[in-house]
Amino acid sequence: MSQIKAAITTVASHLPEYVLTNKELETMVDTTDEWITTRTGIKERRILKGEGKGVTEMAKVAVEKLLEKRGIGPEEIDLVIFCSVTPDKIFPASANIVSAKVGMSNAFGYDLNAACSGFIYGLVTGSKFIESGSHKKVIVIGADKMSAIIDYTDRQTCIIFGDGAGAVLLEPNEEGMGIQDSILRSDGNGEQYLHQVAGGSEYPPTEDTVAKRQHYVHQEGKTVFKFAVSNMADVSYEIMERNNLTPDDVAWLVPHQANLRIIDATANRMGVGKDKVMINIDKYGNTTNGTIPLCVSDWEAKLHKGDNIILSAFGGGFTWGSVYLKWAYDSEG
Repeated sequence: MSQIKAAITTVASHLPEYVLTNKELETMVDTTDEWITTRTGIKERRILKGEGKGVTEMAKVAVEKLLEKRGIGPEEIDLVIFCSVTPDKIFPASANIVSAKVGMSNAFGYDLNAACSGFIYGLVTGSKFIESGSHKKVIVIGADKMSAIIDYTDRQTCIIFGDGAGAVLLEPNEEGMGIQDSILRSDGNGEQYLHQVAGGSEYPPTEDTVAKRQHYVHQEGKTVFKFAVSNMADVSYEIMERNNLTPDDVAWLVPHQANLRIIDATANRMGVGKDKVMINIDKYGNTTNGTIPLCVSDWEAKLHKGDNIILSAFGGGFTWGSVYLKWAYDSEG
């Protein structure tokens, strides 16, 4: 009997309508379009507007598109893994909330928080349920409403982040397609450089934490950039080396969209040309857990069965990792 692997069989995404351009940011903070573009590669990002609209608002639409594309009902889903740093609530899990909104009544679910690496952590976690034979249909969602935790008076962070959601369906595959290998890493010593001080059990919300603006993302950009460049590039090269892949063997690199210079450094370390790198940071900015599934969704029509694809990410915590997969189908698009 062939070994069961977990393959992506469908991908879908959803983005808010509102576009926040660099030109608009020029009216909000001390920055310029040239400064932002030169340092990050970002031209615009999407923002979810409206009172009472959380991250599951976007995830719901992405999952509904996913189910429609695959031609299956919500009751057929066994498990939902929701990767996010901006859940609707501390509890219940956003996985449970979106399951109720979509009607995935037979699925159990939970949230996974590994910052910007969350989606690939979730992908690997979901694959184990498939490989064990215990589950047949697992949805992994990568979604964030970063605008909810961004200080729009801080030009170091407000220029980077946007909102968006993507989702993939994992199913068993016995043809050798799907997830082949993964390397996941973390180092808690990176906490001080990229974190949100208040809102958890260490510093619950008070008038003081709000006044000190401690419920927003804090990032020491230069330090994070240095660690991201080295770790994301190294782990991507390592997974190629471990699987005897040459640059010619790699069809696509799908990097976390944090900064164009980090993406370039990763591609250079791997020896992969820009024509094989998925980049949409210019349109969406850094959507944290949403970046990789949004890229895959945008490029789905160009993917072919058997393509060797490397996913790579780096996030706060620090967390980082890489996934090697073989694409499982030819897109009808």
